Amino acid sequence: MKAWVLEGFGLKNLKKLDVPVPKPGARDVLVRVSAVSLNYRDKMVVEGTYNPDLPFPMTQVADTVGDVVEIGIGVSRFRVGDRVISNYATRWIDGPPAVDEVVHTLGNTIHGGLAEYLLLNEDALVHSPTYLTDEEASTLPVGALT
Repeated sequence: MKAWVLEGFGLKNLKKLDVPVPKPGARDVLVRVSAVSLNYRDKMVVEGTYNPDLPFPMTQVADTVGDVVEIGIGVSRFRVGDRVISNYATRWIDGPPAVDEVVHTLGNTIHGGLAEYLLLNEDALVHSPTYLTDEEASTLPVGALT
């Protein structure tokens, strides 16, 4: 699959590469990405001002919408064909965050959605509202789901 991968800080190090399509493990959902949106945090990640300890290589972008194409054993919240939106902080589900819950974010410590496919734990996804286009729904993760 094609993915935009950051291999070092700076736009010159953001490269479109061929990478393997990830395979779902238990409770994982494979999403075919249909739209992403950029936010200021994505710019900061590329520039190195958001997380100077960013692990490389890292697929970029947090805000993603797409269709479920495969699910792992134990997935109960989604079915193949569902349209879903990524949750920006993949382990912060509810209430005040635990110390490390806000660290696990797409395009930062977890590969993001600027690729043909995105693999996430089912807890890091929500159903997309049917009245929004893919482009509209892709703007929700950082702005509305955080």
